[in-house]
Amino acid sequence: MRRVLVVDDEENIRLVLRTLLKRHGYEVEAAPGGEEALGLVESFGPDVVITDVRMPRMGGMDLLSTLRAKGNDATVIVMSAYGNLDQAIDAIKAGAYDYIQKPFKPDEIVLALRKAEEREALRRENRVLREEIRREHRFEDILAKSAVMQGVFRTIAKIANYKTTVLITGESGVGKELVARALHKRGSRAHMPFVPLNCGAIPENLLESELFGHKKGAFTDAVADRNGLFTEADGGTLFLDEIGELPLGLQVKRLRVLEDGKIRRLGETKDVAVDVRIVAATHRDLLKETQKGRFREDLFYRLNVLPIHVPPLRERREDIPVLIEHFMARNNARLGTAITGLDSEARRLLYEHPWPGNVRELENTIERAMVLGEGDKLMPADLPERIREAQNPVQMQLTSGELSVKKTTRIIEEILIRRALQKTKGNRTRAAEVLEISHRALLYKIKDYKITDL
Repeated sequence: MRRVLVVDDEENIRLVLRTLLKRHGYEVEAAPGGEEALGLVESFGPDVVITDVRMPRMGGMDLLSTLRAKGNDATVIVMSAYGNLDQAIDAIKAGAYDYIQKPFKPDEIVLALRKAEEREALRRENRVLREEIRREHRFEDILAKSAVMQGVFRTIAKIANYKTTVLITGESGVGKELVARALHKRGSRAHMPFVPLNCGAIPENLLESELFGHKKGAFTDAVADRNGLFTEADGGTLFLDEIGELPLGLQVKRLRVLEDGKIRRLGETKDVAVDVRIVAATHRDLLKETQKGRFREDLFYRLNVLPIHVPPLRERREDIPVLIEHFMARNNARLGTAITGLDSEARRLLYEHPWPGNVRELENTIERAMVLGEGDKLMPADLPERIREAQNPVQMQLTSGELSVKKTTRIIEEILIRRALQKTKGNRTRAAEVLEISHRALLYKIKDYKITDL
């Protein structure tokens, strides 16, 4: 962080700071106002911007907000001769690193720059560590460190090269399509098409044509020949999301494709062979659907050759910190925000929320909080009201529909351990006393639950 841009409408201040900082080994450029500074930001590329608050046309606060809106992450230090505590707080909330009162002592400026360099070094180190963690817990485009998801990863790796049909089950928002794409990318068909279709999003009268294609004149609107998705996916993978929504009439034709690998376009009399790997997904219990007569039993068993179940987020809470870090990093790059972390209470609220919408709900929540939040940390006030409301962990599990005593006990136990560690600021001996368990038992449970992010 050796490049410094000084922005002040007083020439003598610019001269003093330029001389001082050059003496300490910094490269320095100076601008008399915010508008001129923006031009220098493009050409000079400063690591640090030291700016006065009150200047004609564009003041320091406007300069700061413009830099942040453009996604520029230069460290900004604000100066003012008319400052007060409220102004300093506003500057920090807006993304400034420090606030210096005029008249200043030379040592104040140099010390602020040294502190900024130390902070940036730590941020760089944290970014490297976070990226290493993401790489360690990444499988294709899926991020998870929980034991149950590591098991899913091993299954994907084991079956990816086989043409055998796969049925992915799990609640809405858990990432079933990501699992399907990982199967495709890890297999020998990776260089061929991956064609997704949501069976519940296409009207029933169009779904057959969408899947199998049609010949010109096959029906009123068939003005030209059209290939279906089975033909488009030839040699690759066809992903049928929400297969449970497939009408019974089409289930018969779908079964025939699985049995002999042939399709027939609407309006044609000849079958055509296709080489397609079928991956289906559903949030429904298809076995129950077959018992109710809403899904063909023979098709269910054809689909359920290699089942993969993706558990809900509430059953793999150790994945939440990894996902939060990923979504914050991605949104910082995409939205131009500069959020560096979470307040401890906000982290607790996110961890204990039952996430009925699973990973998709968590992703949307983090993006919303980053857009509406102020400062460089997400606070409880930035989170939606439904998450801020205190929840009883036992009731949370009961409302989720989970009846397993073993699963519920583990989730509640982990939540209590995390709360105790937060309350005691990580003091494990004191946390064991609060929890009324032995220190040895606490250490065992911390290892068992992989509690490393506090």
